[in-house]
Amino acid sequence: MALNQLSVLRPLLCHTLVRQVRFPLVFPSRVRATGLPLSPCTPCYPPAACSRLYATKKAKAKAKGQPAKVSINSALVEDIISLDEVEKDMMAVLSALKDDFTRNLSIRTSPGALDHIVVTTQDGKFPLNQLGQISMKSPQVIMVNMSSFPEATAAATRALRESSMNLNPEVDGTIIKVPVPKVTREHRENLTKVAKQFSNKAKESLRKVRSNAVTRAKKAKGAHSEDTIRLVEKQIQQMSDNITADIDKQLAAKIKELLG
Repeated sequence: MALNQLSVLRPLLCHTLVRQVRFPLVFPSRVRATGLPLSPCTPCYPPAACSRLYATKKAKAKAKGQPAKVSINSALVEDIISLDEVEKDMMAVLSALKDDFTRNLSIRTSPGALDHIVVTTQDGKFPLNQLGQISMKSPQVIMVNMSSFPEATAAATRALRESSMNLNPEVDGTIIKVPVPKVTREHRENLTKVAKQFSNKAKESLRKVRSNAVTRAKKAKGAHSEDTIRLVEKQIQQMSDNITADIDKQLAAKIKELLG
């Protein structure tokens, strides 16, 4: 009779074992997340696995390639160096480049195109438009009347010839005739070369401003911590990088304008 009872209980034992293998993880107390008790028939399922978000390799590389930006209150480091003055000097370099581009690299023909040319005389240096009267005789010829300062005619002619505008002036008494060169493709390309020279010159001036500023900051190491001086140097370098980027933008815009 005991064997008969065992044969009856065997299916029940096997069924229970299967359920334990299938759902090995159960909650210690049969309580819902809401705090209500579970019914005896409610199955207990294992908790869902938590997912974790990882940065992609591309995002990591991008973050790694970008140096942390520095932002220092200039008033806090005034006794080390005036960052406002450094920024002013750097902006002056950019302003001078823009001025060179406007004055020397214009393909438009007008009397004002010669205003910027500086004439060196025995009495000093003067803009051409202060020594002579500039006008357009025709779309192809610019006239410079030097009757007010005839003694400066030779110097004005030399200044026109030595400018970067590819001019070949002709002198007739106190009148200087300046044929306007044709805007050929070769002329445009030559102007772009001059633009690059101006750009490189501006970057060199900017490096000098940055180097002088860093040197002044390093002189304050005795009175300030190395970390503070290092932050100031990073700020100066960051300012220089920003102006360098602006110089490159100005050059790209000018080349696009010159080449059409």
